[in-house]
Amino acid sequence: MDTHIHANETLRTVQLGRTDLHITRVGFGSWAVGGDWAVGWGSQDDGDSVAAIRHAVDRGINWIDTAAIYGLGHSEEVVATALSGIPRNERPYIFTKCGLIADPANPNAGPKQVGAPASIRRELENSLRRLRVDRIDLYQMHWPAEDGTPLEVYWQTLLDLKAEGKVAAVGLSNHDVAQLEKAEALGHVDTLQPPFSAIKRKVGAAELGWCAAHGTGVIVYSPMQAGLLSGSFSVERAASLPANDWRSRNADFEGEGLKRNLAVAEAMRPIADRHGTSVGAVAIAWTLAWPGVTGAIVGARNAAQVDGWRDAGRLSLTDGDMAEIAQVIEVSGAGSGPAKPA
Repeated sequence: MDTHIHANETLRTVQLGRTDLHITRVGFGSWAVGGDWAVGWGSQDDGDSVAAIRHAVDRGINWIDTAAIYGLGHSEEVVATALSGIPRNERPYIFTKCGLIADPANPNAGPKQVGAPASIRRELENSLRRLRVDRIDLYQMHWPAEDGTPLEVYWQTLLDLKAEGKVAAVGLSNHDVAQLEKAEALGHVDTLQPPFSAIKRKVGAAELGWCAAHGTGVIVYSPMQAGLLSGSFSVERAASLPANDWRSRNADFEGEGLKRNLAVAEAMRPIADRHGTSVGAVAIAWTLAWPGVTGAIVGARNAAQVDGWRDAGRLSLTDGDMAEIAQVIEVSGAGSGPAKPA
């Protein structure tokens, strides 16, 4: 038995790329638990966050994805608190990210994309301290650097951290095929973390295929498109989002775009009914049905939300289900990218 899985709740695990990590097909995403910051989800109760993380682990989910920038370090601290009462051999893997730096004097300004080696090393030490661990299971560059640091330089820094044993695996988030090629030439890209959902499908055209061909694991984020494909979203709810929720300023959540997106969610409802599950679980399983996708990162702000999507980790959609969703994607004109796997 994998020591990262609780005996009472079995979810199948799969190898993440060529790494030694074997992960459940759904993982806990800790963006929202960071609370209120420039690109936050609004105010969040830390007690609810801790309960949600512990519940996810109790239900057999064996990895948590966070980032130094979420809540300007707060998400990592919350993750550490949630895991502190769990015996070490039963703790989930912890994945975190670097390369986004906030301005402490102006926390509501967007972060800068920084790849300088000294900055990445400083970020790693801070993450290790906040997470209260000696080593990070997967360390990822959050976005391509915009501070003038070439990709080859920041990727070599991550490879060095792996060689030094400070991190077990290294990956890239939000990087395209050309960037993956450049990195792979220096040293293997263990993982890619792209946005992917039935609305945001762009990586289905190239990056997923590249990763499958190169033994690079893929953990997708926002598989429910920030709640749009949860089955509980509506025009009214979008209109009532608070100003400190980043979605209140996003085009996917207003006007005709919102209506098209909600049409895709509605197409998933009869499929959810047939499988005896939730619309959100179908949205997540849709991403997991694509060749190349290893796992999906799903957020939760309380324990009940975890139960709404956990089933996606063992739900297999049929070719018929995928065709049904593809047809609505094409007719509605929602999002962009291929409507189903080639």
